[in-house]
Amino acid sequence: MPVALLALAIGGFGIGLTEFVIMGLLPEVSTDFAVSETTAGYLISGYALSVAIGAIALTLALTRVPRKFALLGLMVLFIIGNLISAISPDYATMMAGRIIAALCHGAFFGIGSVVAAQLVAPDRKASAIAFMFGGLTLANVLGVPLGTMLGQAAGWRSTFWAITAIGIIAFIGIALLVPAHTGRNEEATPAVRTELAAFASPQVWLSIALTVLGYGGMFGGFTYIAFTLTEVSGFSAGAVPWLLVLFGVGLFFGNIVGGRAADRDLVRTLGVLLAALTIVLAVFALVATSQILTVVALVLMGAVGFGTVPALQMRVMGYADQAPTLASGANIAAFNVGNALGAWIGGVTLAAGLGYTSPLWAGAGVTALGLLVLLVAVRAPGGERRTSVPVPA
Repeated sequence: MPVALLALAIGGFGIGLTEFVIMGLLPEVSTDFAVSETTAGYLISGYALSVAIGAIALTLALTRVPRKFALLGLMVLFIIGNLISAISPDYATMMAGRIIAALCHGAFFGIGSVVAAQLVAPDRKASAIAFMFGGLTLANVLGVPLGTMLGQAAGWRSTFWAITAIGIIAFIGIALLVPAHTGRNEEATPAVRTELAAFASPQVWLSIALTVLGYGGMFGGFTYIAFTLTEVSGFSAGAVPWLLVLFGVGLFFGNIVGGRAADRDLVRTLGVLLAALTIVLAVFALVATSQILTVVALVLMGAVGFGTVPALQMRVMGYADQAPTLASGANIAAFNVGNALGAWIGGVTLAAGLGYTSPLWAGAGVTALGLLVLLVAVRAPGGERRTSVPVPA
């Protein structure tokens, strides 16, 4: 793989850490700001919704900006947002910092996905995207548990100081390693009108809906996982970071295997993984009182859930192949709309007193809807022909 992909993965690592580490620190943040569990959870859904806004608005605004400089500018926004979170004196300021950091997220992965796909041969594109997203999964394997332990030991603010430093390192990495031109020069980049024209395809919209539901189900089950692990499974708060390591291991390997499988047969990969994720979430809810089975289910939830990501991203880019940048960003927005939807539904079930396994049941239902959307998309005009989806260089 080209060394430039390493720079993108470093950026993905920092962004992934920002997005996910808050989950392991929700109890501490909730206590510090004297807010309820559900209110603390809004720091997750608020972030996700801001990603969705930034993914479209900033990607559109940066259409004519050389992609390397766009990525560098987005990392500056990331650094500022996390710095605000680190020094926030109250919940409102913390939310503001989360929103600012989130605005860069979708555009970074959207533009980065196009750059990654253009750096490799046609039969390696999904794998290249998976490599970039590997930074995000590595954030879950190492960053989230270590960040959670740091936050528990030295206060949750210390974690956000560490993330700010990682953002600076990522900025330097992108500046040094990503080439100035990535497949297209500035003049050849599609105009805004061309990018928007891609959304005339019903398959682009079906792909976006598939992403919202397919990924949102996993995230809905994961948002309140710290409470499930401590209140249902009986693990101590100190065990949560190590359990998140196992979840991250599942993400890491699921991402790699999912990318390779998508290069071979995208539609079958999505169908198998979405069906498996629905089953895993439902079974997890049933066995959550068993610590051993909880560990197994946690790893499988990460592996199967994140295994869908390369295929989901490749699908929308393939159907917008003449102007994939905005569609790629929109699909990153869809991931995070799914995050917000899953977190919101999980919060509703908790507020209704349905117990700490209820977000898992809700996630299974959302994922099942995603599987239904896939079946509709495959049978819609053009859907059956895209078992592998090319992205032009």
